Amino acid sequence: MARVNATHTDVGLEETQAVQEEESQIQWAEIWKPLSVLVGAFLIFFWLPITNERFRGAVLESLALVKWYAQEHVLLCLVPAFFIAGAISCFVSQAAVMKYLGAGAKKLLAYGVASVSGSILAVCSCTVLPLFAGIWKRGAGLGPAIAFLYSGPAINVLAIVLTARILGLPLGIARAVGAISFSVIIGLIMHLVYRKEEQAKAAAALHMPAPEVERPLWQNVVYFASMVGVLIFATWGKPSSPVGFWNAVYSVKWYLCGAFALFLGYLLIQWFRVKAVKIVLSALIVAALAFLFPHEPLIAFSAGIILFTVCLTTTRGETETWFLATWDFTKQITPLLFGGVLAAGLLLGRPDGAEGLIPSRWVSGLVGGNSLGANLFAAVVGAFMYFATLTEVPILQGLIGAGMGKGPALALLLAGPALSLPNMLVIRSVLGTKKTVVFVTLVILMSTAAGILFGTFF
Repeated sequence: MARVNATHTDVGLEETQAVQEEESQIQWAEIWKPLSVLVGAFLIFFWLPITNERFRGAVLESLALVKWYAQEHVLLCLVPAFFIAGAISCFVSQAAVMKYLGAGAKKLLAYGVASVSGSILAVCSCTVLPLFAGIWKRGAGLGPAIAFLYSGPAINVLAIVLTARILGLPLGIARAVGAISFSVIIGLIMHLVYRKEEQAKAAAALHMPAPEVERPLWQNVVYFASMVGVLIFATWGKPSSPVGFWNAVYSVKWYLCGAFALFLGYLLIQWFRVKAVKIVLSALIVAALAFLFPHEPLIAFSAGIILFTVCLTTTRGETETWFLATWDFTKQITPLLFGGVLAAGLLLGRPDGAEGLIPSRWVSGLVGGNSLGANLFAAVVGAFMYFATLTEVPILQGLIGAGMGKGPALALLLAGPALSLPNMLVIRSVLGTKKTVVFVTLVILMSTAAGILFGTFF
């Protein structure tokens, strides 16, 4: 009996020691992780080469890129996109998203809807992120969501037309064909790679109850169209030619943007129970600012965003929920975007400014000809560099003039607008590291292959 008790005592001691050792390991892990970060940060600051001219110039370029990004893209692109993403999260039922974009939806329908809806927006690689996060959160399948994510910045009709006019018709056609096919092919490959997860999501959708909707589908379509109209015309870029249809649209872009905004205000009164006096007073203030500062449209647009937010937050019910959902996307995505833009500016500088830490002559010297290395390098650089909508065309014009091959030019056009370092950081926060790595790798490899193929024949 004594031996049995002793045995039990020994076992108890061993279990206690094992638990203590495990707790000790956890404590040390909790200490070493932040300590490593602190030591790493200390070493970076200790050896910071502030006397080096290139480093100081790169830091200034990084800050200048963030300033430019804040002025040109946050208010005009990101803020409207955040509100649209919040509206998707609140007013588009999960069952409806899974019916058209879910893992169990018909492939032709799902990928057709995803690629078309993404291309209609014609936004940059960062602006598409809140919208992508919105449909993914509501249950879209991985393949259609990826098709939407790629098609938004890549299939830009104006950018493709500009590419054909400035860089040549063959390159413009190749960009259009490549971007459209890539959105579907990459989406399908992602679906196949993670087909077990997609099958589980499709099985869950079968047991989903019928959606309870506040208003009919046509009202939601009209309501989203008004917001998309504001986003499209607020971000409408100036074309290179002073004449023609695109320039005519650009000359009246703010009138069109204002018309969609007024229509949205009317819908808020009719369908969201926002008091008419709030909308009318907001419209009068924005119109007055537009009249007083005709050459500074950001002033009136910023005031419109602020007043729109006030209207949502001071009206109980759906609009308040809408704003809270918008805020969730904003606080998740914005810090990552600004951190990525800072890093991109530090490494590569601004598209139209001075250099970053990586000299531009290295880039231009490595993308000549049509070798595998040249195409792969162009795709990788394009994937990490940030391109605002339409800026990739004049940049490539300069690189081609400096000796860049036509194949690497197409590789950069197919990878650059769809990806960027800020874009990757946000995608990782939404999909996770593994799926992000697979997506980025597919874009780079397919862009490289398309560049080699195009460079061989042209």
